[in-house]
Amino acid sequence: MKICIVGAGAIGGLTGAWFARAGHDVCLVAHGAHLDALRRNGLTLVAQEKREVFALRASDEPADFAVQDVVFLCLKTYSIAAMLPRLRTLVSLDTMVVPAINGLPWWYFYKEGGSLDGRPIDCLDPDGRMLSALDPKHILGCVVHAAAQVTAPGVVSHTAGKHFIIGEPDRTRSARAGRLAAAMNAAGFEARLAPDIRVEIWMKLVGNLSYNPVAALTLAQMNDIHGNDALLALIRTLIEEAMRVAEAYGVRVPMTIEERISVAKQLAGAKISMHQDIERGRPLETEAIVGAVVELARKAGIATPMVDAVYALIAERAKHI
Repeated sequence: MKICIVGAGAIGGLTGAWFARAGHDVCLVAHGAHLDALRRNGLTLVAQEKREVFALRASDEPADFAVQDVVFLCLKTYSIAAMLPRLRTLVSLDTMVVPAINGLPWWYFYKEGGSLDGRPIDCLDPDGRMLSALDPKHILGCVVHAAAQVTAPGVVSHTAGKHFIIGEPDRTRSARAGRLAAAMNAAGFEARLAPDIRVEIWMKLVGNLSYNPVAALTLAQMNDIHGNDALLALIRTLIEEAMRVAEAYGVRVPMTIEERISVAKQLAGAKISMHQDIERGRPLETEAIVGAVVELARKAGIATPMVDAVYALIAERAKHI
């Protein structure tokens, strides 16, 4: 397969390295010092003290590459709108575009089948330009349960997980999704097809919405949160409110609140993404992880007082980075 990784940072770099190791034709879109290192030294993957180096084509301009079979979009959510129009040279009739991103995706209501079918999420795509910039028929939904970090320019360290879940927005079991999952598993991913990718999106989101803002506001690591009864009570309330919003849109998260907390406890002393972004002075993925849930709650007439309060706090904190 010809595979382009747009956003070849932590998860993107990991994805590109695994596909390259399996013999696929991989190119990378990156920027800054990371791009300079990729061009000069190749992509270095560090996993369990093993170092592998992959000499791959890299550019900050997608137009430098030809049409691809698959485009993995591994950007922070606030960077996607500006990138979508730049993908045109990579995408032909049969190209799959796989947004491996956090939070509710801009395409969420494409072929969703409910009352908002085909509508944009206003806080993510206020004028619908994202849905216009890339025909959503190319999209395969994706939820990532893996952790990696860029430890130096051009160097990606894999720290945990290989689980990638993919699924068609219309819930069909398509041949293209099957081909991609097979290629991923052959390349060392642990990939599976989801009957309903939106269930997987919400299952991850109810945890991200709860833990990420709390960690960013307190600078607490995961074990600090789990050792604080008051913070853990807040987490439970946030998860419960988010689950009610999901149910209002036809998605029942298939685990209890305590089961979701148990999943999060596996991260032990980790610094999760918003915590890292605060420390590094980076923008926060506030809207995709929290704001979009607040928007959907209002549209469905669901009261989410604690999610609203946390959203107000983290949105204001994001202005002062």
